[in-house]
Amino acid sequence: MQSRGVARNSLGLSAVRSCLLLLFIHLSAPVEARRVRGGRAQTRRVQQQQTPPPYRERVEGAESFPLDFTAVEGNMDNFVVQIKNLAQSLYPCSAQKLDQDMKLHFLKNVSVTCNDGSPAGYYIKESKGSKRWLLFLEGGWYCFDSQTCESRYETMRRLMSSTKWPLTRTGRGILSPQPEENPHWWNANMVFIPYCSSDVWSGATPKTDQSDYAFMGSLIIKEVVNELLTKGLENAKVLLLAGSSAGGTGVLLNVDQVAEQLEAQGYTGVQVRGLADSGWFLDNKQYKFTDCLDTISCAPTEAIKRGIRYWGGLVPESCRQAHVGEEWNCFFGYKVYPTLKSPVFVAQWLFDEAQLTVDNIHLTGQPIHEGQWRYIQKLGQELRHTLRDIPAMFAPACLSHELITRADWTDIRVKGISLPRALHCWDRSLHHSLHINSSHSHQKHMTPPVRGCLLQLIDSCPWPHCNPSCPTIRDQLTGQEMSVIQFLKHMGFDVQKMAQQQGMEPKKLLGMLNNGN
Repeated sequence: MQSRGVARNSLGLSAVRSCLLLLFIHLSAPVEARRVRGGRAQTRRVQQQQTPPPYRERVEGAESFPLDFTAVEGNMDNFVVQIKNLAQSLYPCSAQKLDQDMKLHFLKNVSVTCNDGSPAGYYIKESKGSKRWLLFLEGGWYCFDSQTCESRYETMRRLMSSTKWPLTRTGRGILSPQPEENPHWWNANMVFIPYCSSDVWSGATPKTDQSDYAFMGSLIIKEVVNELLTKGLENAKVLLLAGSSAGGTGVLLNVDQVAEQLEAQGYTGVQVRGLADSGWFLDNKQYKFTDCLDTISCAPTEAIKRGIRYWGGLVPESCRQAHVGEEWNCFFGYKVYPTLKSPVFVAQWLFDEAQLTVDNIHLTGQPIHEGQWRYIQKLGQELRHTLRDIPAMFAPACLSHELITRADWTDIRVKGISLPRALHCWDRSLHHSLHINSSHSHQKHMTPPVRGCLLQLIDSCPWPHCNPSCPTIRDQLTGQEMSVIQFLKHMGFDVQKMAQQQGMEPKKLLGMLNNGN
């Protein structure tokens, strides 16, 4: 039995040596070397690459991936193709196919739970050698009293219980392990934290005999971070806490808590940052006032006022002190952001569908009224105003919701710059600022511009989808794609009136819309 085990180990070592030799030979070859595809040799020289990639994907300094890309920076696309071909050629050397999905882990601390008392957890895909960690907070609205929570449990149980969570999840957008889809973060350690607390990631209240549900969103994040410290996070250089929708608001509420948690445990070398996507909500007046009977129709301020009491919600201490007795203010981005110490990048559609829904603007397939059209335009203006002093942001004039987990997130641009490119610039700015000021508490305000980088990316055009790179618009009734002009007419857009407001001829305005300007 022992000799059989020794033989098996020898075979395994031999296979590993063969794979390592293959890897060494492949990476030792010049970049101009021949690539074989489908049995035919093709030669492709670096000099034939006429257009350089839009930006380099090498992270600087201590955050860099342990491979040296410097020799191929001018031909990164070709290098990525070679790496993928190499990975395919190495499959026979392994008994298992490379698994790029994130795997489910339930928290070891079983006292930290979902709403119904089932264990909370997280999905993880580790990237050995990378010192960058991406923790993503899932979104999904909320409930704010026993009635709305009971309704939520009946219709959206996945967001209140872990009993039917799948064993794996496939990352999309900023969570994707594919460099084509996720050019800057593909090689990071990926962690997806499912939303099952219904409290905008703010609660710290367990389930008891007197309460039907637990609200422990804030504690779930804290416990996940504690567990990750045993999986490599203790050696991290960067932790990016990201989230979409309610998860985006959760980033604003928890990013300082995570930084303080790591600092208190002695992990001062980890740079904690935030990325809030589609969580920058406004506490504005609804288009039509309605009673607070359900999650969708309840005005944001009233829902949060009720919720924070029901959840036992926590807010950042600095924001709490700024709004004593009215802590609900801290759930709105433009009020909590000035109180934060950690650097935060804000990604926000100027015409967010979730914001319009709670403001009682419902796009049901029928042309909207002029009053609704004016309200939508005003919403864009108000949102643009609240973002004016944010040093790092990406705000396209599109009607949509959630951005960073879209597979096509690299296609959307503001001033010709994509969000992955903007995040890359932001990372470089923060890295540069560390050499100027090592104090964590001032990082947010110390983001000196890097040459060729713009960090305040916000559309100035005044109506939904005036940005040509906005996501595809579909008719809600037929499912058919619509052009920008069709969409605007569907929205009740008056070309003559709008041209007059903009001080131009109607033909010129139509030409601009057709050209996407």
